[in-house]
Amino acid sequence: MTYVKHYDSPLGGITMASNGAELIGLWFDGQKYFGSTLASVCEEKALPVFDETKKWLDLYFHGQSPAFTPPLKTEATPFRRAVWEILLTIPFGQTTTYKKIAAAIARQKGLAHMSAQAVGGAVGHNPISLIIPCHRVVGTGGSLTGYAGGMDKKARLLALEKADRSALFAPEKGVR
Repeated sequence: MTYVKHYDSPLGGITMASNGAELIGLWFDGQKYFGSTLASVCEEKALPVFDETKKWLDLYFHGQSPAFTPPLKTEATPFRRAVWEILLTIPFGQTTTYKKIAAAIARQKGLAHMSAQAVGGAVGHNPISLIIPCHRVVGTGGSLTGYAGGMDKKARLLALEKADRSALFAPEKGVR
């Protein structure tokens, strides 16, 4: 059974999902790929993992870096899991690029090169937004590209974390 709980954040509603013990999803309501790990039938239920996630979110939205992570479970390919593991290492208030993550994955696999676009696909399909901080990944030139929750939320999350945004910019619509 999949369980869900709603959280009201300063940036809009968030849906949390759990298998009963671990967090399996966390999405801004209406974001791209919303509910990608949800079963067709879900039950709204109070669970300890939701209480822990709420504490994490409360700290986060008050501008603090939570010193704990709720129990997480992701179902994905080994490649996506490897990318998400790297995302978990990006410190609060800092950013990295798709290209740097691609280089790290290439090193792990003993490859000369890894596609930054492939990394972008894995980052974009992250089912546990915020806690697995995909919003901290930017384009090599500083573009705030590729956030399933929307560029406005990505910019606001980085501002909340007091990340250095001086070299970051939102790409123009229709420009690739």
